[in-house]
Amino acid sequence: MLAPKEIDEYILPNERRVIRVRTHWVVMLNHMAETIVLITVLYLLDMYLRNVVFHTISWYIGLVAVSRLAIFIAEWWVERLVITDKRVMRAHGILTHQLDMMPLGKVTDLTFERTFTGRLMGYGHMRFESAGQRQGLESVKFAPQPEEIYEALTELIFGEKGKTRSHNLGRPKGAVWGR
Repeated sequence: MLAPKEIDEYILPNERRVIRVRTHWVVMLNHMAETIVLITVLYLLDMYLRNVVFHTISWYIGLVAVSRLAIFIAEWWVERLVITDKRVMRAHGILTHQLDMMPLGKVTDLTFERTFTGRLMGYGHMRFESAGQRQGLESVKFAPQPEEIYEALTELIFGEKGKTRSHNLGRPKGAVWGR
């Protein structure tokens, strides 16, 4: 009932799914670090103050922090990027489910960026541009295995129709393809 619709249900019968991935796990590092720091500070203050009232308050604050982290993890878990032979889609959101889409035929330029941290951790950013129009999906941030995704997108957008090898892409290490 409240669960978001599976993104594969949006794929049309005449489309072929090429790639299906989840956003790179590195997007969760900031939220995890905030939660760990807050719980550590609360624990140290609790040990220093040794006050029953503060102990109870810090326990509830810690519970809220862990619940907040669980919500961020759930949102990350349901977000999916799907590339078919006709479009790029990103589905996200739990209570308010949103599907962003960019038809591959409208893409005029594809920008690929990989920061130093992205090269170390294995993620990249891509930006789609179309001729004078704003589309629902303009960028993909923190894409895992970005070289493979970029190569497949480039081949689908600019390659010869019917002769792309994107359907032969293997499952790269660490990516969640086909799940």
